[in-house]
Amino acid sequence: MKSLELKIPPPVYALSIGLLMWLLNKYIPVAHFIEPPWNRVGLVIIVVAGTLDLWSLFLFLKKKTTFNPLKPENTTGLVTKGLYQYTRNPMYVGLLTILLGYAIWLGSLTPFLVLPLFYWLITEMQIKPEERVLIKKFGEDYQSYKNSVRRWL
Repeated sequence: MKSLELKIPPPVYALSIGLLMWLLNKYIPVAHFIEPPWNRVGLVIIVVAGTLDLWSLFLFLKKKTTFNPLKPENTTGLVTKGLYQYTRNPMYVGLLTILLGYAIWLGSLTPFLVLPLFYWLITEMQIKPEERVLIKKFGEDYQSYKNSVRRWL
């Protein structure tokens, strides 16, 4: 699996998991328990999470550093303000939350079952490799940030 580290953009993982969620909901819809109109709460969650993702992206632009998740070695500075005070990975938390909202919108149990797969994929294929690069690049500054702010939430 090491050969896939930092090779697939996180939104591609999210879209793939979203497709899997849709397929499971369509063909194996176990325990459809969130009926309309209550499933629309999922859409609200998607919009809020998407907005927070955009805000997090804006902080990278404001810092004038790269937000390309496939090239963490190109970063020129650590972003530690805004949501980055509470999680080191607010954009990935946002993607997971968007998927959670989508699962709610779909309404059956089966889409929820693949959320841990996204969590694992992003942690292993993206976050841990990014952390290795950032510790090499920023040393004690990143280690201190890593010690004081959680990886997810």
